[in-house]
Amino acid sequence: MSASTTPTARRQRLGAELRKLRERAGITATEAAKLLGGNQARISNIEAGRYGVSAERVRTLSSHYNCPDHELVNALAAMTGDRKRGWWEEYREILSNGLLDLAELEHHGAALRTSHTAGLPGLLQTADHAREVFRQVVPALPPPEVEHRLSFRIKRQGVIFREDPPPYRAVIHEAALHMEFGGPTVARQQLAHLLTMSEREQVTIQVIPFRAGAYPGAGQPIYYVHGPVPQLDTVQLDQAHGIVLLDAEAQLNKYRKVLARLESLALDVAGSRDLIHAVAHSL
Repeated sequence: MSASTTPTARRQRLGAELRKLRERAGITATEAAKLLGGNQARISNIEAGRYGVSAERVRTLSSHYNCPDHELVNALAAMTGDRKRGWWEEYREILSNGLLDLAELEHHGAALRTSHTAGLPGLLQTADHAREVFRQVVPALPPPEVEHRLSFRIKRQGVIFREDPPPYRAVIHEAALHMEFGGPTVARQQLAHLLTMSEREQVTIQVIPFRAGAYPGAGQPIYYVHGPVPQLDTVQLDQAHGIVLLDAEAQLNKYRKVLARLESLALDVAGSRDLIHAVAHSL
């Protein structure tokens, strides 16, 4: 097993899911260690994401834990197989671990869903729009970090353009379309980019018009990353202190319902495109 002083969110999630299976089986960490022929510290390190674990050991532990969900076991075993360094690792000492974890989640996501009120989704932003967003961070970021964040965001957008892109669905409130980040010219270019992106087969963009009135989760950007099975879904929220990742079953259920409600309130794809056109023409 390889030790890691800075375990990724993916490795931590694998460990957390193995812990859930163990606890549901009523097996202590010490008992689980004996099943593997090791000590309690090994199980604790695996469950904390500090140690890597092989697919074979994942299947062995799942068997000992009497897990009947073969799809979940297969998905957990698959999480051990990617040993290559992702492109995001080149930013390891430059940007926060939370941003790197987000890029890793997107890379492995089976589908991506997001909703925004006063801003636009990062994966749909132009470089000029994104640069202006980063310039407004408080406290102000030094120019080199602005450029690092910009290049990182642009590389994140590659998930939409790769050969096997995950379905991407964004719900944007009309208010966000009127935010002139960088001035009218940049704003028009950004709206034109939204229209271009909406033509991609795997991208769905819907707009909630002002007339829709109140809606759940108003003001809170939501990013929902679907895993290979529902138990491995993740919700990402932006907080003042950084990125927060949620994966408890109750939290996942809540945000699935919130997003479904937002998508039902939004215009269809054609109506959304018409509204984006109208806002762009008004600038």
